[in-house]
Amino acid sequence: MERTTTAAAVAALLAAAALGLAPHQAQAAPAPATAVTSNVSDVSDASSELRFHDIPGSGGITLKGNVFTPAGAVQGRKYPLIVLPTSWGLPQIEYIAQAKKLADSGYVVVSYTSRGFWLSGGEIEVAGPPDVADVSAVIDWALAHTPADADRIGLGGVSYGAGISLLASAHDPRIKAVVAMSGWADLVASIYSGRTQHLQAAGLLGVAGNLTGRPGPELQSILSDFLGSRLDREQQMIDWGKKRSAAFEVDRINANAPAIMMGNAWGDTIFPPNQYADFFEKLTGPKRLEFRPGDHATAELTGLLGLPNDTWTSAHRWFDRYLKGERNGVDTEAPVQLKSRSTGGYEGYPDWKSVGAAGTERIALSDSEHVFANADSGANGGIVLLSNLLDQFVKTPPVASIPLLPRSFAAVWQSPRYDRERRVRGDVRLHTTVTPTKGDGTFVAYLYDVGPLGIGKLVSNAPYTFHGKTPGQAFGVDLELFSTAYDVPAGHRLALVVDTVDPLYIEHNPSGAQLTFSSPRTDPSYVSVPLREQ
Repeated sequence: MERTTTAAAVAALLAAAALGLAPHQAQAAPAPATAVTSNVSDVSDASSELRFHDIPGSGGITLKGNVFTPAGAVQGRKYPLIVLPTSWGLPQIEYIAQAKKLADSGYVVVSYTSRGFWLSGGEIEVAGPPDVADVSAVIDWALAHTPADADRIGLGGVSYGAGISLLASAHDPRIKAVVAMSGWADLVASIYSGRTQHLQAAGLLGVAGNLTGRPGPELQSILSDFLGSRLDREQQMIDWGKKRSAAFEVDRINANAPAIMMGNAWGDTIFPPNQYADFFEKLTGPKRLEFRPGDHATAELTGLLGLPNDTWTSAHRWFDRYLKGERNGVDTEAPVQLKSRSTGGYEGYPDWKSVGAAGTERIALSDSEHVFANADSGANGGIVLLSNLLDQFVKTPPVASIPLLPRSFAAVWQSPRYDRERRVRGDVRLHTTVTPTKGDGTFVAYLYDVGPLGIGKLVSNAPYTFHGKTPGQAFGVDLELFSTAYDVPAGHRLALVVDTVDPLYIEHNPSGAQLTFSSPRTDPSYVSVPLREQ
């Protein structure tokens, strides 16, 4: 009954927030910085207490926040603190269900609307220095106004909140534990992988930012340059992204040594899993990495409504171990936990390098293939958020009829039929030689599981863009497809498909461009498929 009530309350709050704030209200001037604490309303029950506050952020702005404190908090006693910055475009009520659960178990929990969104002050900084400074300001406020323990501070969040949390752990040594769910460690590798703009991802973030917040002139300029393919501004855009990426602060993070747990979905179309895995391998402190089926933030979604959720269960265990000191076993388990897209079972590994290390199958791409650009063959990575959500819940990833793909626009290579199951785990890699007829171009590689009727289910994909090449001159390409865990049934085969247009990405093929994929005898082309032991 309590779970149903919580979910209904959160749904009602989300609906009220969405319908009750018109765009001009979201742009309201922030409260004066002198308004340190302004209780808007109190909501309490027998287990914990919730209060809404105005919290001073960095630079004199006001952040809209809320605080859960344990019921019956003893005067003079300190409790571990967890700070939760909100996701992109969501208000402070995002974490109410989970914050209540954490408070019921003995935490002070402070959630706040990230700057530039809804009624928080400032402009959207995309996890820039002001956002990082806001985290420290919120911690300062919590230590002064709640029974929070300065020696037991945790930080966490979903998506935008995850990215901010990782960056803040590099700059505030008071942070002892971090849980980063469906976030990014490398912003450039997330939405500009393969030197290709992830169109739907960037477009969705841009639209949501304009609807729910106030993008500053820098963000507007960067997004315009990014979507407008301003190559003359490419390095500035990359530098801007690096400043907002924890992967480029890893030495400072390791020096502070917070315990970091990261979770993501295999099919995250905004922040693909590869960049989290690469960052995980560079961390030297306590760490945990969890990958599950789904798309961006869908693996954590039910938990935000107060329903049972594996990711949030792990988050609670992580905080309990590193903020409360509980010996719950989370630190003795295999630090890499993967849930297969096919079976739904969990697998443990000692590190990311061990994923797929049991064996590698190399599929030769021996036949030369020639494709015309500027046409979508029908092979594509799906629709942002939707396609991999279907894969998560009904195991229906994007599909294509491999025999019907037009060979003028799609290059296709297939393996023999397998007499036993192939359990693909980790990073599939493509090595090939490309000869373009134009100096610029884009292609997208897809790996499909092809059944007896020729219907291919998408296993993984990745885009690749080149600029300034000599027309007619071959060059080598090494492309890492997005990480996955997928079981290919016996009797099926794997197919690699390459075409030049995908709605997920911006393509750079001039009109009339053609691409030839060849396999020179001195440098054969192939797809390397990492496998779990059979």
